[in-house]
Amino acid sequence: MTICLQRREFIAGLGGAAAWPLAAGAQQPAIPVIGYLHVGSPEPSRVVAFHKGLSESGYVEGRNVAIEYRWAHNEVDRLPELAADLVRRRVAVIVTEGIASVLAAKAATTTIPIVFGTGADPIQEGLVASLNRPGGNITGIASQSVELTPKRLGLLHELLPRAARLAVLVNSNDPNAASMITDVRAAASTIGLQIEVFFASTNREVEAAFASLAQKRADALLVLPSILFLDRRVQLATLAAHYRMPASYPSRENVEAGGLMSYGANFADMNRQGGIYVGRVLKGDKPVDLPVMQSTRFEFVINLQTARLLGLDIPPTLLAIADEVIE
Repeated sequence: MTICLQRREFIAGLGGAAAWPLAAGAQQPAIPVIGYLHVGSPEPSRVVAFHKGLSESGYVEGRNVAIEYRWAHNEVDRLPELAADLVRRRVAVIVTEGIASVLAAKAATTTIPIVFGTGADPIQEGLVASLNRPGGNITGIASQSVELTPKRLGLLHELLPRAARLAVLVNSNDPNAASMITDVRAAASTIGLQIEVFFASTNREVEAAFASLAQKRADALLVLPSILFLDRRVQLATLAAHYRMPASYPSRENVEAGGLMSYGANFADMNRQGGIYVGRVLKGDKPVDLPVMQSTRFEFVINLQTARLLGLDIPPTLLAIADEVIE
């Protein structure tokens, strides 16, 4: 399926509905409208996976459902107004990804159903009362991406056992930034690693962070979960190659773009599951009756081309447990 996101964003105000042939005098039946709120930028893979889940539930955009897209382009301050706009338009359900987007949607409405996708702990973040009985108007899919940070650190340490100085890249606008840093410090101390944290929330800040961590002679880089870093995956891979910096990422998309290695949930599957849940809500299921789903598909991906460029030999033990090795 080919999707022109920029055009679709432009015509989102029209509801994305296609005109159906009608008998004379008949009225076109109203179709439900989904509000799609995202902290990041238009990304074909996200929307395609979401559409796949919707279609599995019997809904196709332009045929029997319309979608209003709202992209914050990683400008977190825009999210409250974008969420409020969807509420004013009285959408049937709001689907959202990323903790900042979820929090904005949750603050905007207590009545419109919300289906989220997040890497944070939904209970710890106060999104739901429990996984089995979310409560209120919100449910969704938790990728456990934040909780997997110690695992990523361990894999990076196994690749580079002599590394002593670890750089950690954090999105300064992420609501989870402080807690993620605390967790990674604790995990690093158990294996004797010294870490230095670098913050970035724009292209320029990402470039400055890489220049600084290279100047301070970091041995490796751990990129913490953030949609910002997923959207800027080509930039991250290019800078890591330029500075010859081994780096570990939360998602396979980073590795497909030239990153060295990743461990995390399959985000395409998460977005597909989100589409399925939205379909269930449109059919009448209430969020309170839909348990929060936790991702069960975790992938360890290694890019051998990048390893060769960095002059690294991947240990056979890591190759043996990799779910995919990109040649």
